[in-house]
Amino acid sequence: MLQIQNLTITHKKDLRNLIEDFSFVLRPGDKTALIGEEGNGKSTLLKLLHDERLVEGYVSCSGHVIKNGMRSGYLAQEPGEDVTGCRVYEYFAENPLFYDWTPKELAQMGRNFGFSTEFFYSDQKISTLSGGEKVKLQLARVLLERPDFLLLDEPSNDVDLETLEWMETFIRGTELPVLFISHDEYLLERTANSVIHLEQTMRKTKPRWTVARVPYRQYMEERFRSLRRQEEQARSEKREYEKQQEKFRRIQQSVEYQQAAISRQNPSGGRLLKKKMHAVKAQERRFEKQWENRTEVPDTEDAIYLRLGRQIPMPRGKEVLDYKLDCLTVGDRVLARNIHLRIRGPEKICIIGKNGAGKTTLLKKIAKGLLERKDLHAAYMPQNYSELLPAEETPLAFLQTAGDKEELTRIRTWLGSMKFTADEMEHPIRELSGGQKAKLFFMKMSLEENDVLILDEPTRNFSPMSNPVIRQLLADYQGAILSISHDRKYIGEVCTKVYRLTEDGLQEVSDLPY
Repeated sequence: MLQIQNLTITHKKDLRNLIEDFSFVLRPGDKTALIGEEGNGKSTLLKLLHDERLVEGYVSCSGHVIKNGMRSGYLAQEPGEDVTGCRVYEYFAENPLFYDWTPKELAQMGRNFGFSTEFFYSDQKISTLSGGEKVKLQLARVLLERPDFLLLDEPSNDVDLETLEWMETFIRGTELPVLFISHDEYLLERTANSVIHLEQTMRKTKPRWTVARVPYRQYMEERFRSLRRQEEQARSEKREYEKQQEKFRRIQQSVEYQQAAISRQNPSGGRLLKKKMHAVKAQERRFEKQWENRTEVPDTEDAIYLRLGRQIPMPRGKEVLDYKLDCLTVGDRVLARNIHLRIRGPEKICIIGKNGAGKTTLLKKIAKGLLERKDLHAAYMPQNYSELLPAEETPLAFLQTAGDKEELTRIRTWLGSMKFTADEMEHPIRELSGGQKAKLFFMKMSLEENDVLILDEPTRNFSPMSNPVIRQLLADYQGAILSISHDRKYIGEVCTKVYRLTEDGLQEVSDLPY
């Protein structure tokens, strides 16, 4: 069993504790989801559990990680540039344990992963694989090491719906204990039988963790009910406190009035009033002491204070897009033919399809035309944030327009409400987490009066707690949305039409099971 005892992880630059005094045991049969907001140390924890050298450059830690001779299998969030440049066979051959597997064992693994029996010996460049194939490739190499438990960092990111369903089957079916991070709520609901929840409360000054040995959905439902009860209790106690304070004020004012009015010829009456005042003061002190132990209003990270532009509904007859493309290509390769997409009024469109089908390529072409339109205001959120986010600018500079002191104060307050610390507001954008960068895009869009939002995987980097808020925000948006997504909750709750990109163009889908 993997054991973690009293682990504290501290960020070296900010001197901020990401995790404090954390203890946990990963047991046989555990499929444990590691959840929490952006920048709370989830990926750092997985890296440290695999090999502390992966994080020693930016965090320090104390406590104990006890593996008892067990071998961890770690799936990184990104394969690394040095990997994508090599060929499939070279990638596997770099691992000496590859040669310990018989051809029969490799063929069986290949079948389980949906690969051909010759895949492990292929000369195909990894850069030409789809996103889903790359994730399976990395996971296959991890399994070649015959690990005793798995650490999976975002295995559901940037993969198509078919790969997501395969990943669910894999996590449920593997005999190995699994500790994994995912933002896909369907995957969490269908696989996790226990939860670790990392939080940063009190404006990211106090880390908090929760371990729940229950399925993900049950944890979230129980957490919601518990927080609601706590909030109601806190509000009830506050009302009672204010009522008692008002009562004390009235009694005190009455006694003070009587003391001022009493005759000096009645000293016994004055003494009685003085005793009464002492009794009132003593009762007030007892009540104040009780108030110190009051129920606190829950301090959580769930809230995202955003509202997108265009508060006036777009007319349903407004022509947003009538796009035609004879041939979609990348280099010499033809991806699709006879593409036609029409959007009228405030429709919310989602394009799905297999990895490598050309969805992002198509969206970029459409975005270019929409951004040049004079009769519409459009905003574009790419899948690769670095295309539009200035890496060396700070969040404050990115969101500023006027540059005056009043605006700066307003933006600082707003960033604080979005869970940015004062230090993070001054960090270069390149140092922020993916979720924090996504928040900057949404904040920028909320400052603008956009008619159309063009979004490539808009929910991919938001936590399972933030994503419901983002989905509601987009569902309530009064303009048109054109998006790509593999997020099944987003597709089901936000999108009014879904198209699948195939070699024969865009085909409307009406039978999705969510």
